[in-house]
Amino acid sequence: MAGPSLFKDMKKTFLFHAIAAHFSNGLIPVSVLYLMLTLSTGNTFFEHTVEHIIVIVLMAIPVSFFSGIHDWKVKYRGAKAPIFIKKIRLSALLFTLCTLAVGLRLGITDIMIRQGLEHWLYIIILFSMLPVVTLLGHYGGKLSAQSKQPPKP
Repeated sequence: MAGPSLFKDMKKTFLFHAIAAHFSNGLIPVSVLYLMLTLSTGNTFFEHTVEHIIVIVLMAIPVSFFSGIHDWKVKYRGAKAPIFIKKIRLSALLFTLCTLAVGLRLGITDIMIRQGLEHWLYIIILFSMLPVVTLLGHYGGKLSAQSKQPPKP
């Protein structure tokens, strides 16, 4: 059983934004994997999983965004460095893409059966979220690595 010291240590080192960001950013590649399974097998059950995942991601992105803004203001005093501006813009783009994907999927329930423009737009939007989360993770990793380096003499 975990002792009080474990909980104290967790409280000191708990990084809410990192957890929130990894949660939503980790689900997007999984949704694309299920989309590829849908495309290769034609099994609509895989696509229903995509629908569920992107709805969850749509709800998780604001948590990640606002926790990131909070950390930025607290840890970095709201510094207007290019890396923060890039992360804010990429987060807005990710939210927009996810909103569009969810809107299309919920608005056109048979979107994967159709072969029109909306079908391909949905697929392109889902695939386009991959480079966005990759860049968000890349910039987050750079910030994390920079904060762990000892100051230069």
